[in-house]
Amino acid sequence: MPARITGTVQHYAWGDTAFLPSMLGRQPDGAPWAEWWLGTHHVAPSLTEGGSPLEDVTGPMTMLVKVLSCAAPLSLQTHPTTDQARRGFAREDAAGIALDDPRRNYRDESAKPEMLIALTDFEALCGFDDVDSTVEQLKAYRWHEEAEMLDLYGIDGYMLWAFDQRTSPDLGACPDWLGRIGAMHPGDRGLRVAPLLNHVHLAPGEAMSLPAGNLHAYLRGAGLEVMASSDNVIRAGFTAKHVDVTEVQHVVDTTVLQNPKLRAQDGIYSGPGGAFTVERIALAGSVTVDATTLTVLVRTSGSVDGLAPDQAVVLKPGESTVISGSATVWACRQG
Repeated sequence: MPARITGTVQHYAWGDTAFLPSMLGRQPDGAPWAEWWLGTHHVAPSLTEGGSPLEDVTGPMTMLVKVLSCAAPLSLQTHPTTDQARRGFAREDAAGIALDDPRRNYRDESAKPEMLIALTDFEALCGFDDVDSTVEQLKAYRWHEEAEMLDLYGIDGYMLWAFDQRTSPDLGACPDWLGRIGAMHPGDRGLRVAPLLNHVHLAPGEAMSLPAGNLHAYLRGAGLEVMASSDNVIRAGFTAKHVDVTEVQHVVDTTVLQNPKLRAQDGIYSGPGGAFTVERIALAGSVTVDATTLTVLVRTSGSVDGLAPDQAVVLKPGESTVISGSATVWACRQG
């Protein structure tokens, strides 16, 4: 039988104060409401209507669904492959670093492929732009030394050099988005690296795919984020949390990403490596949803009959449900 569940809100400093309270039918309280988690991840497990852990119904899920809303930039970060995660987890275990130690990079042995679908206008950095156009961009910033280093040594060599610098770059001729980050994180070593990435604007319904090794940062906006159920984050900057630029350079994929936007095919968004898919359901009346794999139904606008604003629906393989109302609903399917 399909289960109605409640998720867990995460109040991180970069969160927005209005979007998630409005979506969940709650009163804004002035606090930053950053993420709403739906899944069995131990950090913030969902509960059924009866108050039982969702894992009692589904077993451990390999997919984690979040709705996030950021008013300030998130950290510049990347995620490992499964092999990198297993080796990193074992290495940190052997070093005696506790799982809850803030210095820990690897909190499990899983990869963390992600996908972000914009619910509002969304701004992000995602993957590396080509070297020639970035060199010209750096010259326009009046970053002549940076432009020369990138031209001579490519992305990998430039990153080695940039993360070793101890001076702050001049942001006077830089675009507003970089100036905003610089104002929040003056002197951050990631400031010299961020311009190498694609600066992406997503309209509602547009998406980005974030496979292992993709260097990225969300800057502002609200989105539906679907990922493997992992907490492995390797940070390069723009945060007060643990930053490990050496590990970033071991994990990061510096392949040029020509088109950071992900296109839906027949209304289906496919996550990296087929780890999950997401279907947008424009609900106007009644629709039957069948689950061939574990499926989470998330309402992000409008109303679904019999479903509270702060609830979602989970279907196990072989189950189906009829949903009625006028709403935008997302069917997130575990691979």
